Amino acid sequence: MSVSLRDLQRSYAAVDGKPLPALGPLSLEIAADEFVCLVGPSGCGKSTLVRIVAGLLAPSAGEATYKGAPITTPPDEFAIMFQAANLLPWRTVLDNITLPLELAGLPRPERHQLARDLLPQLGLQQFERAYPAELSGGMAQRAALGRVILQAPKVWLLDEPFGALDALTREKLSLELLRLRARSSQTILMVTHDIAEAVLLADRVIVLSQRPGKLVADIAIDLPRPRQPDMLYDSHFLRLTKRVRAAIELPAQC
Repeated sequence: MSVSLRDLQRSYAAVDGKPLPALGPLSLEIAADEFVCLVGPSGCGKSTLVRIVAGLLAPSAGEATYKGAPITTPPDEFAIMFQAANLLPWRTVLDNITLPLELAGLPRPERHQLARDLLPQLGLQQFERAYPAELSGGMAQRAALGRVILQAPKVWLLDEPFGALDALTREKLSLELLRLRARSSQTILMVTHDIAEAVLLADRVIVLSQRPGKLVADIAIDLPRPRQPDMLYDSHFLRLTKRVRAAIELPAQC
């Protein structure tokens, strides 16, 4: 297994000082090169789970491991992408995308060439000198996705990366993510509130309950790859989305 969660729990301090359970207990195994989507009601702990896996947040109980080793700090082989693009406003698209390579000490000509090779795949080849304020929301997220790709991580953690975008842009970026992943294998854990998006992208969809989020369903998505947008209207696709939706409405198992 690539990522393993065992009896994971996370609580926060409430106003009265008592612990407020936010997540778990929850156990989950994610295999190497597997694409897993997390769905569930708002506030059920999806983002908390991703931050624990990323090494950005410590669990209150249980543990998260990567290749058998406890995750206590952000692993070098991980990259995370949030709903906000988090581009540095004083850097161009090219310099934002290459920031991780710059921090790793790669010479400027080499990192810029790697980015220029990637920009056409992101549809940003004409915007390498543009600044974040000059980009649309979708373009900014493409740049953020490019920054993740150039890190060449083994594990991608995506926390609603397309959540703030309009439906058409979301679909385009989802398909772009599938195309990019098809060229190389990564383990991906992605949070989304869009059920159709989860079914279109994932090998498995994990459904969490209302807070504190517990695993109520682990649904295998047996659609063939490569995934295509016309699958959204396929009868089997619709059955899978109905199954996920029904699982979201289930009560937590105490």
